[in-house]
Amino acid sequence: MKLRVSMLLVAWFGVLGCVQAEFFTSIGHMTDLIYAEKDLVQSLKEYILVEEAKLSKIKSWADKMEALTSRSAADPEGYLSHPVNAYKLVKRLNTEWPELEGLVLQDSAAGFIANLSVQRQFFPTDEDEMGAAKALMRLQDTYKLDSDTISKGELPGTKYQAVMSADDCFGMGRSAYNDGDYYHTVLWMEQVLKQVDAGEEAVSTKAQVLDYLSYAVFQLGDLHRALELTRRLLSLDPSHERAGGNLRYFEQLLEEEREKILSNQTRAEQATQDSVYERPVDYLPERDVYESLCRGEGVKLTPQRQKRLFCRYHHGNGTPQLLIAPFKEEDEWDSPHIVRYYDVMSDEEIQRIKELAKPKLARATVRDPKTGVLTVASYRVSKSSWLEEGDDPVVARVNRRMQHITGLTVKTAELLQVANYGMGGQYEPHFDFSRRPFDSGLKTEGNRLATFLNYNHEQDVFKHLGTGNRVATFLNYMSDVEAGGATVFPDLGAAIWPKKGTAVFWYNLLRSGEGDYRTRHAACPVLVGCKWVSNKWFHERGQEFLRPCGSTEVD
Repeated sequence: MKLRVSMLLVAWFGVLGCVQAEFFTSIGHMTDLIYAEKDLVQSLKEYILVEEAKLSKIKSWADKMEALTSRSAADPEGYLSHPVNAYKLVKRLNTEWPELEGLVLQDSAAGFIANLSVQRQFFPTDEDEMGAAKALMRLQDTYKLDSDTISKGELPGTKYQAVMSADDCFGMGRSAYNDGDYYHTVLWMEQVLKQVDAGEEAVSTKAQVLDYLSYAVFQLGDLHRALELTRRLLSLDPSHERAGGNLRYFEQLLEEEREKILSNQTRAEQATQDSVYERPVDYLPERDVYESLCRGEGVKLTPQRQKRLFCRYHHGNGTPQLLIAPFKEEDEWDSPHIVRYYDVMSDEEIQRIKELAKPKLARATVRDPKTGVLTVASYRVSKSSWLEEGDDPVVARVNRRMQHITGLTVKTAELLQVANYGMGGQYEPHFDFSRRPFDSGLKTEGNRLATFLNYNHEQDVFKHLGTGNRVATFLNYMSDVEAGGATVFPDLGAAIWPKKGTAVFWYNLLRSGEGDYRTRHAACPVLVGCKWVSNKWFHERGQEFLRPCGSTEVD
């Protein structure tokens, strides 16, 4: 057993050693935890077998001693009158009982504890648990799922059944509470009460749930219900000190409220036990539009627009490599022109790129618009890595293919970025191009003036590259996604769904070099599935004759 454990530990060091926590940001990395847990279960079962063998020996000894002592204690003097019995009694107490003591004290758990202790340093952290809880809440909000639906695991496209216990729901509510999110605290603590009232056993008590719930509804401004829940809590636990203090405080606030009502001669709205609380407004102005598109609602693909969308074979403007084997091209949107290409990457190429990327995956970052410093953000939940052509021939082959399809040069493009989305993985609405003007001397009118006035505080994030702005985006879908995970354009009302082996392409800049603000887009949270993508960002330099400037600023 020790040999097996040590070999497994060496293997898992190689897999988990490169992971910098934040497991929840990449399903690809979370799969490693499945194998780690499987190893721990096997180690635990081996420990149990050893313990059971030990207990079997102890039980056999106890049964034998019980039978013997029942006879000897019935007639001690008569039993000891036989010299062999007298000898065996002395021998047992001097030799055999100490041997049993050694057996009982034998530490059979050493191997399992060693395995567990070493692997624990690679376990998810409190940050991971909080991130996973917030991911479920994000899915709950984006796809308008109630807590009961998630608790029952009734999600579309699911292959495996999964349910949440009352204690799981309590953990969700507690995570929300610790994060100052009282809206979700209420939703999940109410779900705990629902499941417990239905007869489910739980470690978490009703008193604990009501403690969190009463304060959360108070923070949401529902004083009447907070008072009612606190009284229920005290009926279950009259000695609850904090609840007693809260009750007096709530009663005082309610009395002050009544006095104000009397003085103003107005009528207060009475809160009920079935209070429905509004989701707090957050920092994203297009939140409702964005989330509606993620659900497939509000897509502005009108019949008139559909008539302008076509399918064709794409020869890459006469590119020799595509004359014999053109790609199937499909219009996804007319203006700005967004197209999808089919069979861009084979399953073998996708698998190889994932193998190359996985050891390098790190939490995806965004650039702070004011400081220009890369940092992690809650609105981008994924892990990414960058692959060079020298890493493997397949990377160079895929790069050449993207160049042939787009007619743009990859010499000034960024490295191939590979991303894997985690639990509820997303990237909220953003631009791929830098909004800071490259030539402030041209800030005279039109888009350039708007750009300068609105984004003059931002850093020129691509200046150090010397290749200009990101002129275009080529996005490869390397997996199917059972539910969620669409690429949406809130300003357009467009939604594009992942399909393995396909790719979508659009220009981020107008021919004038100005940013096309209609291309603000987002990666919707992954509801069910594992989303892998890779993308190539083409830059302006080197494209002067491949994509010439237009005659006007808005071409």
